[in-house]
Amino acid sequence: MRTTILKNLREALPEQDVPAVEDCTTELYNALPRQDEVGQNTVMVAYGGGKDSAYAVAFVRAVHLTLAERRGETFRLRVVTMRHGGMPYQVMLNIDRTYRALGLYDDPDVELLLVEGGQVVPFDRDRSMPHRLIAFNRTDMLMSGHRSYGDGRATFCNACNLNVASSFGVAARHGQGVDLIITGDSPQEQRDYALWIRQLARGAGQKPADSKKGFRGTLETLDGLAQAYFQEIHGTENVDRVKERGVTSDIPTALQFFSVYDYTSYASGAHWRLLTDYLGFVFDEIAFNFTESDCANPALMAHLRGLRTEHVYKRTYQEGIAQYVDFALELMRRKHFPEHLVEEMEARYRTDVGVESMRAAATRYGDDAFGVDTTQLVSMVYSPFAGGAVNLRDYLEGEHPELLEDEDRIRALLAGKEKAGALAARLERISGLSLTDLQALHDGPLWSPFAGSGSQTGVLPLVMDSDPHKKIISAKRNPEGEEVLDRVAGR
Repeated sequence: MRTTILKNLREALPEQDVPAVEDCTTELYNALPRQDEVGQNTVMVAYGGGKDSAYAVAFVRAVHLTLAERRGETFRLRVVTMRHGGMPYQVMLNIDRTYRALGLYDDPDVELLLVEGGQVVPFDRDRSMPHRLIAFNRTDMLMSGHRSYGDGRATFCNACNLNVASSFGVAARHGQGVDLIITGDSPQEQRDYALWIRQLARGAGQKPADSKKGFRGTLETLDGLAQAYFQEIHGTENVDRVKERGVTSDIPTALQFFSVYDYTSYASGAHWRLLTDYLGFVFDEIAFNFTESDCANPALMAHLRGLRTEHVYKRTYQEGIAQYVDFALELMRRKHFPEHLVEEMEARYRTDVGVESMRAAATRYGDDAFGVDTTQLVSMVYSPFAGGAVNLRDYLEGEHPELLEDEDRIRALLAGKEKAGALAARLERISGLSLTDLQALHDGPLWSPFAGSGSQTGVLPLVMDSDPHKKIISAKRNPEGEEVLDRVAGR
């Protein structure tokens, strides 16, 4: 079986990757701590389910099999997928097709795992999304979005990125642990990322972990940032919730990364045939959105921009969507997406009919993945409760004028000065959050994309100011068409 798979894989790989696999196999073998007992080494690679990570898994599988061909034995390969609410079933199908094509299910030297929060389970294509994980992601999304006017990056990416980092620690320590972690980032990119994390920590008034600790030190530093970040998002009173969102860091200090960057061709156009013909990768409407091929959240990011423009700015939904699409298509080209995929994405939103179709799809997805409806998403883009409920009146005037006469009572509820009752239940329905969470929003900060750099304090402003996935645009922020500078951010 291994001989056949390796032969087929070599034929499917881009021509320049075949000798690169041989060179990488030599270097990876030299990096293993137990070279005399190759089978006692475990090498981990993350597989998010997208096009780039699918290619990386195929390349590492080729290395895995090449070492077996050379020495008669090979390392144990651990392939790990972190699940989150933004990962639709279609992504699981892509992962399953990749595993079947590469013969991973039947290889005794391979373990295929899912990380769901702090739990590790065997990969199962048809495993239902755990309710606790949906609730976990839903709460992060709503609380983050309410602190940022539904900004795409703040609402979805910041918490997810911290969860991804934690999943590395969870997966690396699982069972007997791992000896190497494969990455597609170059050594310089790894250094830059570690430096950025350390700078963020210092900016937040924290002392970074000793750099000699390597990846463990990076995870420890991220844990400190995560604790501070989620305190800002969920409130200092939510001790258990904040603790639950810490970054796992108890891994061996000696654990190292092995980069395949110099051996691979990451532009997806270079390995298109491998992806679509050999691995059976499908770019479908739900899983493929702008720069992501394993996550439907960017469709919701665009949707939130449309809703904010329509409801808060009193312009049109199409205007907000056009702003997001212009930003995201530019980002796709910066990330070297094949032009036909850029054109496919552009075509989805080219006509009013297409925009309305994607609006309906995003609405369904928000309900399916996070259990939120349009009323709750509209509430989020106003950010009416955070920062002392500074935007509450605008929200009530625009969306719930029947509640204007209750504004003082609502403010008293948020400040904890009135007992919960029918009015509190109404607020919970239209926001999707408990009264306790609404009070935490009220007592905590509201990040503004319109404030000048450096004028806001906290971890969230630090992350957002240093985020490269944003664009400053000129937007019309009222029905009269007054133009101001605005921010579009997402994936």
